[in-house]
Parts: sequence; structure tokens; C-alpha cells
Amino acid sequence: MAQLWGGRFTKETDQLVYDFNASITFDQRFLPQDIRGSKAHATMLAAVGVITEEERDRILSGLDSILNDVKAGTLEITTKYEDVHSFVEANLIDRIGDAGKKLHTGRSRNDQVALDMRLYIRGEVSELEARVKALMETLQKLMDENLSTYMPGFTHLQKAQPVSFSHHIGAYMEMFKRDFSRLTDIYQRMNYCPLGAGALAGTTYPLDRNLTARLLGFNGPTLNSMDSVSDRDYCIELLSACATIMMHLSRFSEEIILWNSNEYGFIELDDAYSTGSSIMPQKKNPDIAELVRGKTGRVYGALTALLTTMKGIPLAYNKDMQEDKELTFDALDTTKGCLTLFNGMIATMQLRKDTMAVSAMRGFTNATDAADYLVKKGVPFRDAHGIIGRLVLFCIDKGCAIDELSLEELKAIDPHFEEDIYEAISLETCVEARNTIGAPGHAPMKAVIDENAAFLAGLTVDPA
Repeated sequence: MAQLWGGRFTKETDQLVYDFNASITFDQRFLPQDIRGSKAHATMLAAVGVITEEERDRILSGLDSILNDVKAGTLEITTKYEDVHSFVEANLIDRIGDAGKKLHTGRSRNDQVALDMRLYIRGEVSELEARVKALMETLQKLMDENLSTYMPGFTHLQKAQPVSFSHHIGAYMEMFKRDFSRLTDIYQRMNYCPLGAGALAGTTYPLDRNLTARLLGFNGPTLNSMDSVSDRDYCIELLSACATIMMHLSRFSEEIILWNSNEYGFIELDDAYSTGSSIMPQKKNPDIAELVRGKTGRVYGALTALLTTMKGIPLAYNKDMQEDKELTFDALDTTKGCLTLFNGMIATMQLRKDTMAVSAMRGFTNATDAADYLVKKGVPFRDAHGIIGRLVLFCIDKGCAIDELSLEELKAIDPHFEEDIYEAISLETCVEARNTIGAPGHAPMKAVIDENAAFLAGLTVDPA
């Protein structure tokens, strides 16, 4: 177990301690980022005269060969190495000799891992942005196609007022627009290069940190070496954004599960996104939606765990911070997978539009509009509210919707009702009469859809 730091010690680390301390089993995921950062560092060292151009070229060639051999399967990353950094350095020295020993000049594993994590997270933010954008494009299509698909809107899981399916989906569109915005903010805030901060106090070598930052696509170098190696705010922010994305997916999944039930029957999920039962042949289960809902807690757990890990750490770097990786990796993998599967599920589901419309009518979702009708006939609103309440009770006893009553039955409850009541409380009128911006009427919804189209057309995914 040869370690990069072994000179200070007179005997080898206990195997259990070594295994407990090592991170190679999970930080090997950083290999591309570690190679990329090392190449930038070597290029900068040559530019400032710390190493020669010939040494730089040998280092760059050696680093490329390591990455290519790992990708080709001819070089294996094993637990012989403590971490991905020692794996790269040991193999580089084996391949190019003494020049490889110069690569670590002016840097520490502390700023090296901080760089690797930022490069990795930056790429993951870009991947998340792409998947959120793809989901929004599916939602936009559903909104555009269902302006006149009417359904009950709910409060307290009770039918409240009629809306269009387009309007209901539009609420989730707004959530995911905010999610995309959060990811963009995180990317810009974290896009500064920590390499050159050293262990915590910089270095005496004449490093050009601005050059390193430019080579790696950062906005510039970080401005405090102690913060550079101990900052994990960007991980916490990203886990928070992932938790919010998952919360939105989970809320949507809950509705998919309800809508897919026999009692609702609003949608039919595609066979490719459903499963059956080992004993009940009639079952078609919404497992993808249920798993998305369940995995939300997993992402919440990662956020809570990292916040707890970081809460008592003094400056600067401490080994506790190694715990950021597995939590973050798992949460990112979970969120990306859920976004992709959820998108496929809603893109292929079939809407039962007639069932939605009947549910809206039978749920007295037009009761508010019936009250408004009486107000327009001169009845004070509080009186109209009471009249419609009695009307609903009458309909419940009779087992019918308001618009299924005869005009005589309506007049028996209040003489202000006329033939035009049926038009006034039709689903189309109830929805389309609501024309303020943000309401479900056709005109404001079309304006929102057009605005969404411009928003999506202008979106750019940040470079990895």
C-alpha cells in the first residue's frame, strides 16, 4: 500500500484503517476530470517555467494514455490505490519516469479533489438541465394539444372548479421552469476554479491561476484558498435543486397514480411504463410513478446527510468532506433516471377526455359559475351562495348534475333561473370565461403557451 504521503510514517497503515480511509471505490468516477485538471495544471506549469515544455508534453501524453487504456479496459483501477489521484500519479510515473513526479508541483490533493468535484458537478448540472428541458418540451406539447380538454380542478382532493388539462399541466411547467433556472444559477455561482489553492494556503510557486481557469472553462479562479478547499456549498445547492425537482416529480406522480386508478380513469398508461401482478391477472400498475415518488425520499436523505456532515467542520479541509461524493453521486443518478423515465411515461400516456369531462360535471365544479349567474341577475352574492348550496344538496339527493335538472326544477329553487343558465354553466363557458392572465381560458392559455415556446427556444444548456 504505497501512499503519496508515506515519508512521514515509519510503518504501514493498518489494513482496516486503509480501507476505511480510501475513496478509490467511488472517486474513480472522477478519472476524466482528474486527467483533464492534471493536463491543465501541467500546461500552466510549463507556461510559467516550473517545468519544461518537453516535460509538459511527456506528462500530457502519459495522462492521455492512462485515460485511453482505462476506457479500453487494458488498465484497471483497483483498491491497490487509495484514491483516483494516487492511481493517476502512480501510473504516470510508471510510464514516463521522473517527469511524472513533477506533475504535483504547486498543488495538493485538497485543491485537486475540489477541482475534480467542481468539474464533475458542472457536467452533471448540464446533464440535468438537458433532461429538465426535454421534460418541459413534452409538457409544452401536452399543453398545446389540450386547450379544450376539460377536467375537474381540485382543492383538498375535492372537485372544485373546471379547468383544462392544458392548464393543469401548465402548473407543472411553471415548476420545472423554476427548476431549470435554479440549475443555471448554481452553474454560474460554482464556475470558479479552486486549483492552485494548495492544501489551504496557496503555494510559493508562480502559478498562473487565471490561465488554469481559462483552460478548464471557468469564469476565473476562486479568491480565498481556505474556502477553495473547504467549500461544498455548490454540492448542497445542487442536492437542494435535485430534491426540489424530485418533489415536483413526486407530486406529479401522485396525480398520475390517482388518474390511472379505476376510480378516476382519466388516463391509460402505456404498457411499456406499467407492470402487472404475479397473482392478479387484471392488474396494470403505475410502478414508474410509484418509484419516482418513493425515490424522492432518497434524494432528500442525501441533502440532509450532507448538510449534517458540513455543519460542524472548521476551516479548512477535513476528511469528513470525503462523505460528499457517494451521497451526491447517488442523488444525481437517481434524479437523472427519474426525469428520463417520467418524461417517457407522460409522453406515451393516453388521455380519456370524455371521462375527465363527465367527472367535472358530476363533481359540481360549475357551482361557482351558477352562483355568479344569479349575481348577474341581481341576487346578492351571499344569497346566491346559499341558493346554489341548496341546489347542490337537491342534486345529490336526486343523483344528477346541476345542468341535468329541468328549468322547472331550477325555478322551484329560485325564480331567477332562465333558459340561459345551461349555457352559463357549461364546461366550455366555465373555463373559457376565465380570461385573466394565468387563468385557464383559451386566450390566456394560448398566450402562455406562446411565451413558453419562446422560453424553450431561448434555453441553452450550460457547457459541461
